[in-house]
Amino acid sequence: MSALHNKTIIVTGASQGLGEQTAKAYAAAGATVVLIARHQKRMEKVYDDIVAAGYPEPFAICFDLLSAEDKEFDQLAATIAEATQGKLDGIVHCASYFNALSPLDFQTVADWVKLYRINTVAPMGLTRAMLPLLKESADASVIFVGESHGETPKAYWGGFGASKTALNYLCKVIADEWERFPNLRANVLVPGPINSPQRIKSHPGETKNERKNYEDVLPQFIWWVSQESQGRSGEIVYL
Repeated sequence: MSALHNKTIIVTGASQGLGEQTAKAYAAAGATVVLIARHQKRMEKVYDDIVAAGYPEPFAICFDLLSAEDKEFDQLAATIAEATQGKLDGIVHCASYFNALSPLDFQTVADWVKLYRINTVAPMGLTRAMLPLLKESADASVIFVGESHGETPKAYWGGFGASKTALNYLCKVIADEWERFPNLRANVLVPGPINSPQRIKSHPGETKNERKNYEDVLPQFIWWVSQESQGRSGEIVYL
């Protein structure tokens, strides 16, 4: 039986990069994937690829994490509950925003608000809205995609690094609050240098050979939402 057979999992940022590859890997492992992204045409291409491969038919929802408030997250939860008949076994928060490395002199309040909105606030809002569905699952796993500068502050990483530090804190708070629910867990996975659009943008001096491929980290993304990772929660894991 496939590792994720009969699981239903949300993947954000599913129209490109790590989110796209994670969604396809989960579908190949037997999961029904709920694709969430802002770019509808690119997301439709991911949807079509999954269907053409003969994997479980996914759901695709165009949703803007940047502007969403509680009302929009609650409406999204209701839409997903209706589509999946109340079944949800996990969330993988792949959506991430990165602009450019720069000294704080050149970073604005608006830059920081956007970074926090997508990298920290949206994962909180989405997880909170989906919690009633996750509680009904026999085994639910939430994964936040982290970054090494979330634990190691460094010059020029400013708002992006700070928002990823807050994401780590969010995960540990959630894991602590969920200790009384043996069916729930939350962890941060740090992919490290992979050939993703964000990594190429943040490390333009790296060569392709210095980075890992998606195939090197996807087995870990599958393991951390599978039943094999039961009992592991509140961890920051470097892949």
